[in-house]
Amino acid sequence: MDQDVKQVLYTREQIAERVAQIGEALTQQYASVVERGEQVVLVSVLRGAALFMADLAREMDIPVEMDYIAISSYGSGAKSSGVVRMIKDVSSDISGKHVIIAEDILDSGLTLSYLLKNLASRGPASLTVVTLLRKQTRAQAQVECAHVGFECPDEFVVGYGLDYAERYRNLPYIGILKPEVYQ
Repeated sequence: MDQDVKQVLYTREQIAERVAQIGEALTQQYASVVERGEQVVLVSVLRGAALFMADLAREMDIPVEMDYIAISSYGSGAKSSGVVRMIKDVSSDISGKHVIIAEDILDSGLTLSYLLKNLASRGPASLTVVTLLRKQTRAQAQVECAHVGFECPDEFVVGYGLDYAERYRNLPYIGILKPEVYQ
């Protein structure tokens, strides 16, 4: 798999350091909420954000419920299809809870915009987005992120949960995939 990567953008160590910083910031942000007896739910957008959320949860020093949702606008291609599909919904009732969405990458913003509207309609106490990567693209929907791990170039990236055709998720770093692999 390494031979398909043109360049490593973020090493395992850089990712771990940044995830720890975000986890500490979220702990501080939600400490008073937890002290009041309110619940915090960390929601991973599957499959890409599963590793990010697992590491993030371990860096948070407050009790959090963990849940998962699967939505997609990609299918098996390298470009968004423009059509968002819900594949798996959260399992728990999020009404009145503080929901933190852990996303792997904010690319077009289409999928995340859809998800925010969908979850907001269920009456959470608050809805916050944290994303590991935000691509620097011109045509990106306006999505407010409380925390961004890294600003990322507009390249096709893989590793640390990010894939191409369900491959490369298990790379311990984030790298740019060689164009000849996906074109």
